[in-house]
Amino acid sequence: MSRAILTINAGSSSIKFALYALDGTLARHPDLSGQIDGLGAAARLLAKDAGGERVADNALPAGIGHAAAFDALLAWLEAHAQDSRRIVAVGHRVVHGGERYSQPVRLDDDAVTALERFVSLAPLHQPHNLNGIKALADRLPGVPQVACFDTAFHRTQPPLAQLFALPRALTAEGVRRYGFHGLSYEYIARVLPEHSARADGRVIVAHLGNGASMCAMHGRKSQATSMGFTAIDGLMMGTRTGALDPGVVLYLMQEKGMDAKGIERLLYKESGLLGVSGISQDMRTLLASDDPHAAEAVDLFCYRIMREIGALAACIGGLDALVFTGGIGEHAGEVRRRVCAGLGWLGIDLDERANGAAATRISRSDSRTEVLVIPTDEEWMIAQHTRDLI
Repeated sequence: MSRAILTINAGSSSIKFALYALDGTLARHPDLSGQIDGLGAAARLLAKDAGGERVADNALPAGIGHAAAFDALLAWLEAHAQDSRRIVAVGHRVVHGGERYSQPVRLDDDAVTALERFVSLAPLHQPHNLNGIKALADRLPGVPQVACFDTAFHRTQPPLAQLFALPRALTAEGVRRYGFHGLSYEYIARVLPEHSARADGRVIVAHLGNGASMCAMHGRKSQATSMGFTAIDGLMMGTRTGALDPGVVLYLMQEKGMDAKGIERLLYKESGLLGVSGISQDMRTLLASDDPHAAEAVDLFCYRIMREIGALAACIGGLDALVFTGGIGEHAGEVRRRVCAGLGWLGIDLDERANGAAATRISRSDSRTEVLVIPTDEEWMIAQHTRDLI
C-alpha cells in the first residue's frame, strides 16, 4: 500500500483538499483534488484526478456541517484513491500563526491550544481551520498533522513594517501588521529562480483573486505586504473593501447606527468589486460587461494595484521584477495590461503578444523591469512542509 499526504483548507462554507502521493519523494501534482462547497446549505463534493478530469460531482445531505463533511470526504477518498493510498499525514492551511509561529509546526495539544488564542485575530477563518484539525484528529487517530500558516512568511519583515501607530499596550497585545497569503508567496519565492535571474533582487508579487494582496521581497524574503492585522486591508478585492479610512467605520456606527456584525458584513461581503459594480465579484463578468459601473470597478481595482506597487517599490528601493499570480493575476490579461500601462516609470515595458498568450515572461526583452506570470500552488507548499516535518 503506497503512502499519501492529505492537505486541507477548511473555510466557513467549504473544505478544499488534495491528496499527494509520497513514494520516496513528494509528487509534484495531486492524485486527487477538489472541494466540498455549500456547507450548511446545498453541499456538493467536487473532485478531479491528476489529469484534471472530473471524477466527482456528488450532492451531499442538505445542511451538512463540517464534521459530517469530513466523514463524507474520507469515505470518498478511501473508495477512490488509486492504488489504495494510505494517508500518513495531514497538512492544514491555518490563517494565523500570530507572533509565535514563523514556521510550520507539527500539531499536538499544546500547539492547538496556542492556535485557539489567535481566534480573535482571525475570527472569520481560524475557528474553521481549527475545526478541521480537530475533526481529522478524531477520524485519523495517530496520523500526524501539520499546521502551515498564512502569516509565517511575513515574519521576516523589519519591525517597523509590522507596527501601527497605536499605543504600545495594544501593540503588546498583538495588534500589529501580520500579512496573509504567505503560502502563495512562499511558493513563488521557491520557484522564482527557475524563471528569473532576478529572483533574489527587488521583487513584488501580486496575488490577485477574490482575495488580493501584494508582497515586496528582497532575497526572496518578505519585506512589506499590503494586508495588515486582518485579511481585509490593502487592495480592493472581490467583496472586501481593502484599505479604508477608519473614520468611515466611525461614521457608519455613529450616523448610520450600524453594529459590529453589520459593519463586518459590509466590509467583507458587500464591498470590493461587487459593491462598486453592483453586478458581480467575478472579474470575468465585469470585463465582459458594458455597464459603466462594471468598468469603474475594474478601473478602481487596477488603480489600487498600481498605487500599492508604487508604495511597495519605495519600501525595497526600486523594482527588478513584478510577478502576477492568483486567479485574476494568472488569467486576466486585460488587468495585467492596465496595471503595467501605468508603470512605465518603474521601467516596465509590456510585451502585448506575450501577455495575451499568458506566457511566463510578459515583458519585452529590453524592459528594465521583468514582468512574469507564475501560477501559485499553496496546496503543494502545504504538502511539502508536511513531508519535511514528518
